[in-house]
Formats: sequence, C-alpha cells, structure tokens
Amino acid sequence: MCGIAGYLTTEGAAPNRALLKSMCDQIVHRGPDAYGSLIDGPVALGHRRLSIIDLTTGDQPVANEDGSIQAMFNGEIYNYRELRSELQRKGHRFQTQSDTEVLAHLYEDVGERVPEFLNGMFAFAIWDRPRQCLFLARDRLGKKPLYYSTSVPGMRVCFASELKALKAIPGFNDRINRRAVADFLSFSYIADPDTIYQDTHKLAPGHALMATRSGVRTWRYWEPKFADTGANLEHTVEELRSLAKDAVERRMVSDVPLGAFLSGGVDSSAVVGVMAEHSPVPVKTFSIGFTDKRFDELQYARIAAERNHTEHHEQVVSPAIEDIFDVLVNHFDEPFGDASAIPTLYVSKMTRQHVTVALSGDGADELFGGYRRYYFGVLEERLRNKFPAWFRQSAIKTGARYYPKFDYLPQVFRAKTLLTNLSQELGDAYFTSMSTFRDANLTAVLSEDMRSELGGYSPREKYRGLFQAVRHRSPLEQMQWVDMQTYLPGDILVKADRATMAYSLEGRSPWLDYRLAELSLRTPPDWKVHGRTGKYIFKRAMAPYIPQELLNRKKMGFSVPLGEWFRTTLRPVFQSLVFSSEMEEFVSPAEVRRIWNEHQSGLHSHERKLWNLLMLAAWNLRHRRGVRFEGLAVSARSASRTSALPAVSVVS
Repeated sequence: MCGIAGYLTTEGAAPNRALLKSMCDQIVHRGPDAYGSLIDGPVALGHRRLSIIDLTTGDQPVANEDGSIQAMFNGEIYNYRELRSELQRKGHRFQTQSDTEVLAHLYEDVGERVPEFLNGMFAFAIWDRPRQCLFLARDRLGKKPLYYSTSVPGMRVCFASELKALKAIPGFNDRINRRAVADFLSFSYIADPDTIYQDTHKLAPGHALMATRSGVRTWRYWEPKFADTGANLEHTVEELRSLAKDAVERRMVSDVPLGAFLSGGVDSSAVVGVMAEHSPVPVKTFSIGFTDKRFDELQYARIAAERNHTEHHEQVVSPAIEDIFDVLVNHFDEPFGDASAIPTLYVSKMTRQHVTVALSGDGADELFGGYRRYYFGVLEERLRNKFPAWFRQSAIKTGARYYPKFDYLPQVFRAKTLLTNLSQELGDAYFTSMSTFRDANLTAVLSEDMRSELGGYSPREKYRGLFQAVRHRSPLEQMQWVDMQTYLPGDILVKADRATMAYSLEGRSPWLDYRLAELSLRTPPDWKVHGRTGKYIFKRAMAPYIPQELLNRKKMGFSVPLGEWFRTTLRPVFQSLVFSSEMEEFVSPAEVRRIWNEHQSGLHSHERKLWNLLMLAAWNLRHRRGVRFEGLAVSARSASRTSALPAVSVVS
C-alpha cells in the first residue's frame, strides 16, 4: 500500500520538484518507508512507499527497459506473477520483483487496456514519454482512492491518493461544493465522482483517465452487469468456494507480517478459516470489543479464533474517543458520517502494532445480499405489488404522513418507515431507508443561503436516476447495483482505506476480488436472499470454514452507542463545535437546536443526524480553519477562534 501524487503541466509551465515533495509529504502516513519521484518534461510523479513486496528493489516510479514508460501505483496486483511470466515470454526484461514493473511492461503491450488485465486493488499513474501522455486508472470496485482536478492554474491535471495532497498546491480551488454538503447530510458520505470541493473529483471505480497537454478524457473500462445464466446451484456453490479460496490465498502473499481482522461475523470468520488452512503458522487475528455489551462481539470472535488456533489479540473500547477524534477528522479529508470508522480506527491501530498487512471480510454483504435492508426491500416490493398505485399514493401515503414516530418503542411498533416505503417506488423507498436527512428534514436543517444556492436540488434525484438505469432487474439486483455505485465505494471502502492508512497498515479484501463480483452478478437473486436468509449461497460455499455457532446468528454490525454518547461524553463536544458561528454557513441553528433537544429528551433518537452534523462541523474547523483536536481540546492557529468554542478548551 502506498500513496501517489503528481501532475501534468500546461504548455509553457514547468514542474516544480519542491512542490511535488510537498504534496507527497501530506500523505507520508500512506508510505512511511520511502519517497520516490520523477520529473520528466511536463510531468511530475511522486510516490510514498509502504514496503510490502520486493522490499529491496521495489521503489517507484518503475520503468520499462529503455525508460520511456514510467509507472507508479497504490495497491496490490494479485495476478502480477502470471502477467510477468507472460510478458517475459514475449521478450520483456524485468529488473525488479515488484508488481509495479508489470504495469510498465503491460502498458507497452496493451496500452490503455492495462486495467482490464489486472486482478487487484489499485490506483496508478503511467507516464508515456513518446506520446507525452499521462494515464491514470482506478480498480473496478474502487478499493483504492484517486482524486484529480483540471482547474489548477498551470496544470492540465493534478492527482493524488488523498485530497490533502492536492490542497498543498498553490492555486488549488477549495470552493465548497454545496450539493456535496447536502449529499453528505443525506447519505453520511459524498458519493463518487463528487468531492467536497467544486472543482475536484474522484476518479470513479472502474474508470480511467488519459491526459495530454491538449486535453483530458475519462472513460469506464468495467461496470457491474447482471447476467441470467441458468446456472446449477451446487455447481455455483463449488465455483464460489474455489474462487473464494483462491482470492484469500492470493492476498496472503507478502514479504512482511500479515494477519486478519476478526469481528466474529460470517465474512471475517470465513477469511480467517481459509487463511488458517493455508498458513504454516498460526494466523494473527485482531478484534475490537466495547464496554457496552450490546455492541460487543468479542465472544463470537473468540469462537472463530479458537477453532482456527489463531494468535488472537483483543482490545476493549470505552465511550471516550478523545484519543482518535483528530485522527478521524483529519484522515478522511471530507465530511464522513459512518460512525463505524471509530472501531475501524481502533482495530487498525492495534493491528499495526503486530503486522503490516491485514485481510478483512469487506464486500460480501454487498455482493451476496447480506444486509437486512435487502431482505426488507424485497419484502416491501412484494407487498407494494399487492396494492394498486392509486391506493398506495392516497391511503398508504396518508397513513405514513400521520403515523407517529416512536423512536423509543420496540421495532415492531415503528411502522412509519414501512408505510412511507410502501407508498413509494423502490428507488425512493431505498433512498428513504439509506438516508439520514431527506426532503423536508434536509430543507429545514440547511441554512437559508444553502437552500438558495442549491436551487431546489435534492439528493433523492441521484437514487432515482440510478434505479432507473436498472429498473428491468429484480428488486435485490437493483439495490445491489446502486450500492456498488454509491455505498460500497463511497462509504465502506473509504472507511477501510483511511482507517488502515492512518496507521500505515495495508488492508486487503478478498471478497471484493472482481471474479467474485462477476460471479455474484450472474447468480440468481433468490440464491443470495433466500427466504429470510441473506448471503445464502455465500454461507453454503464457506460453511466448512465458519463455526456453526456463527453461521446463522443475527447480523450485528460494527457499530457504536452514539445515542448514549451524545447524552454523555459527546454532549459538550457537540455543543462546542456544532453550535458555533462557523456552522451557520451550512445549517439553521434553530433546527439543529430542535433536533438536539429532542434527542436529549430520550423520546427520539437522532444519533445519525447529530453525528453527521458533528462531522461536518469538525471537518469545517479542521480542514478550512486549521483547528486541531487534541484529546477533544482544540488548538487553533488563531486566538480569535476562542469566541466560537465556548465549551472546548483552546490550546495555543
């Protein structure tokens, strides 16, 4: 795992070596082991290395035989040995044992089709000196990040693994993308290809970019496509098991210590089970628990650890998050509202004390239908089809409007969301289920200036457009496809990348091997959500590697007790950061106060809304105002900050 940064200048401009170094210094946590750079005509390429494979000769950029093609990347290519052998048979001569060198030689052979041949997680840059073009690409599912801008003066394009590297460029335009703020408040993340900055973009998953001094073009080289194959269930179970084992084995290749995250759920337990079968020594496993037993899965992680005779490590987390709050806000660069980033940071920090690479179970839920929302979405669609449209739009919609919201009662009594979803089409219903602030609630919480600048924009429209594109597929497939464009790359994979890279730890996700993704896309929906069972075919395939006690237990999720934290330890933090004059640019203080008071009363649970507001406020202070959070005390560059932060001590 590494970090990359660079740029291609416009005509009449020349690269600046000191600037390139400054960009890479911002992402030193991604690669603390070495710095490599190249200035060649109009291009500047910089690389921060975390040494994983070929520790002695793997520095980047890496060139082909005559130096005309230069490559550098962030990630791992798991089929690089096969590609290397094929290229050698064609006469290519290699100088290193690194997977990066394969990129340079492969580009000589196939040009911009390079990413189509790769099995891995990657974001790479290739400089083609003869053609004077810069080629960028990102892996199929978006495991590795890549940001770029074409609006910086003197640069045709600049790019980096993280936004903070681009912000180091003089002339970088940090004008706020108001739609992205609205999207964040709704979704808890900012979906690709947008970023928090108006003129900066994410290169979307499965996309590539070619830049010359005369222009920039992007295209999609891979996209998830469903196929109806008429496959046999037992044959598909065997194929899935074989591919899954191969995916794990490929990700066990490392020249540095390696281990695995172990939550006690099906997905991570399956990873550890396969690792244990193929490892000559005990697998190192790492788990996080909570003092609040409702969120603690350590007992289940221990079952998997004991079965596989792992070298198991645990840490129990208390509600006090003072020691990672600044890490959380700093390393995500944009507002990020998935609170499971907290335990992910903790487990990454602990894991890095023992290993440099950790495998995880990310991706199986999205690919094979593991979320409870998929089951309920399918069930709601069946119920929806039992009623004529006029009835849903009148009687059911009216019932949803007037049914009270009982956040404090057991789930069975909370029918408001169900009625709302039944009154809507699938895309709108899924947006309702996935969003935090939406429609009237979003409008109410936004400041008057924000509402004016947005001009009626609604994040709901994004979901409508995405669902429209796959409206001919089954309800489950529609939800999965939309998640693969939005939630997976925008939330899950951002969380995994930033949390691990914050501590220079490489995370690998075998269940996101693109071959497994393509298998899932040709698997019938009822083999994934089968009755009330999610991930049915995945569980069938991986059952030999999962303890029976874990195989069908209720999914718990990697969550934290935010609701209680906002009434206790996070209460003064929220009041100091969110009830500040700086936040009035984005939100209505009166509406925020109303939401806050309702949550404090205990009659309503607004934890997700409050967390999004806190993350927006913290990002605004950290990344726009230069404020640091040290143990939830605040140190500012300017003493004038004190007046805006009455309940937080300011350290100069």
